[in-house]
Amino acid sequence: MRILVIGATGGTGREIVTQALERGHDVVALARKPSKIKITHERLRVVQGDVMNLASLETAVQGCEAVVCALGHKRWIGPSKILSEGTRNIVRAMEEHGVKRLVVETSLGVGDSFGRLGVVFTLFTMPFILPFYFYDKARQERVVRESALDWIIVRPGNLLNGGKRGRYKHGPHVGNYLWGAMIRRADVADFMLNQLGDTPYLRQSPGLCY
Repeated sequence: MRILVIGATGGTGREIVTQALERGHDVVALARKPSKIKITHERLRVVQGDVMNLASLETAVQGCEAVVCALGHKRWIGPSKILSEGTRNIVRAMEEHGVKRLVVETSLGVGDSFGRLGVVFTLFTMPFILPFYFYDKARQERVVRESALDWIIVRPGNLLNGGKRGRYKHGPHVGNYLWGAMIRRADVADFMLNQLGDTPYLRQSPGLCY
């Protein structure tokens, strides 16, 4: 399968690119700064572009069969619509070119998973440190849900580095209202790539943690 990876220079995105190539997929990686992608492979094509630029997304998505989105940013102070408006452009580009499968990473704590990142994150981190980031994640999910695509929204717990374990919990009720819920980025990538085939989570929002 030929897949477009959005957010390929981020922690989860790099894992998605690496594991997708290991699985035999052809990968198109979108990056504002292509030099940040250090992987080289005969089945990897790096395309310079920006999710806020619809034209660059339409160029990147042509010929792809699915999009895996691990979009993120570090503009945590003040309002931002990078996640939601960027995802809106992704949806538009996919619809224009007939690409149906979209797998998007958001987070536990969004929507009906509110509270499942533990009490400290729910009562302190979200409202006082990352409120605008999570407001935009909620808007991002609405954009995906309102689309006509075959979407899966993946909601991981707090992200960790490290190698893939290959064993984790997933579904609508994972996470913990008291203690923090965690997952390695490598396992998030593994689960997201699993959603490219037959999945019980079509048009659902499974959580993901250990």
